[in-house]
Amino acid sequence: MSYRAGSKFRRHRIPRRVWGLLLAFIIVLIIGAFVANDIYNQDLKPVSSNQNTQLFSVPSGSSVTQISKALQDAHLIRSAWAFQLYVHAHQATSQLQAGTYAFSPSQSLSQIVDILSQGKVTTRLVTIIPGRRIDQVRADLINAGFAPVSVDNALNPANYATLPALAFKPASASTLEGLLWPDSFQKDPSTDPSVIVKESLTEMSQHLTPEVQSAFAGEGLSTYQGIVLSSILIQEVNKASDQSQAAQVFLSRLKLNMPLGSDVTARYGALQAGLAPNLTYDSPYNTLLHAGLPPTPISTINASSLYAATHPASTNWLYFVSGDNGNTYFSTTLQQQQSDKQTYCHKLCGN
Repeated sequence: MSYRAGSKFRRHRIPRRVWGLLLAFIIVLIIGAFVANDIYNQDLKPVSSNQNTQLFSVPSGSSVTQISKALQDAHLIRSAWAFQLYVHAHQATSQLQAGTYAFSPSQSLSQIVDILSQGKVTTRLVTIIPGRRIDQVRADLINAGFAPVSVDNALNPANYATLPALAFKPASASTLEGLLWPDSFQKDPSTDPSVIVKESLTEMSQHLTPEVQSAFAGEGLSTYQGIVLSSILIQEVNKASDQSQAAQVFLSRLKLNMPLGSDVTARYGALQAGLAPNLTYDSPYNTLLHAGLPPTPISTINASSLYAATHPASTNWLYFVSGDNGNTYFSTTLQQQQSDKQTYCHKLCGN
C-alpha cells in the first residue's frame, strides 16, 4: 500500500468563509460594546428635567435588584439594569441604606446612588416651642403631620415611666405639662411622634442636673416645683434679664405665705376648666386667690427661665408689673405696683 510521505500530517486550513464569519462576529461584538456603553451612559442621565420631588422608601433588607426595579417603576431612573451595573461597578452594594428619601426625576442615577449610600433620608424639623401649653404642643404636632391618635398616644406619660425626667413627676400630675424640653427635632415620614416626645423628655432630664436639683432644694422646692416656677416665669416676664428678679419675687412670696398673684396661672386654670381665660375663676391654679405654687407647670420652659428659677436675684422686691412695652417694673409696695400698672400696663392689664 502506498501513500505520499507526510500526507498523514497535512495541515487542515480554516476556510476563508469561517475566517470571514469570525471577523464579522468580532466586529459585531465591538460595535455591540460601543452601543451598550452608549446606552449605559444614557441610562445614567436623569429621567427628565422635572425637579418636583417624590418620596421613595427603601424597606430594610431590600436587595439591589428590588431597589432598582422600584426606582424604575417610580420613573426616577431610566434603567434598573444600569442601576445594578453602576452599583456593582462602584462596589456600593452593601452601602445602600434603608429609609425614606426625596428624589426627583432631574437627579442622575449616580446622584441617587450617592444619596442612598450616604443614608440622606428626607427629614423636616418639628419644633416644640418654649412657653406652650401641652394642648398647644399637641396641636403643633398634629399640624406637623402626625395623626391625632398617634399624638395622643405619644403624649401619654405612662409610655415613658422609665425615663429620668418622669421620676420628678408626682403621681397626681396626669400629663406631661412642663416636662417637654423645647427644641427642634428631625422627622421623616416614618417617624412616630413618640420618638420626638422621648427625645424631648431626654433633653429635659439632661437640663435637670444635680446642680439644678440642689438649687431648687436650697429654696425649699422639689425639682418638679422648680419646673412649675420656671413655667410661670416664662409666661410672666418677656426679658430673660428680668426673670431672675421675678423669681426672687415669687420665692419671697412663697416664704412669706403670700399668694403669688400671677395672672397667667389664673388664666391657665380657667382654660383647663374649658372656660375663656379670666382672673376670677376659682381653681387650684388661681394664685391670686390661693397661696403656694399651682399643682403643675403651666407650659414648657426654656434655658433662661430655668436659669432664673435656680439663680434668683438678691433683691427685696415683692411686686412687679409686666408692661405693654415688654419691660417689667418691680416694686416693694402694693401702692407702687398699682401706680406702675396705671402707667405701664393698659392692654395687658385690661386698663
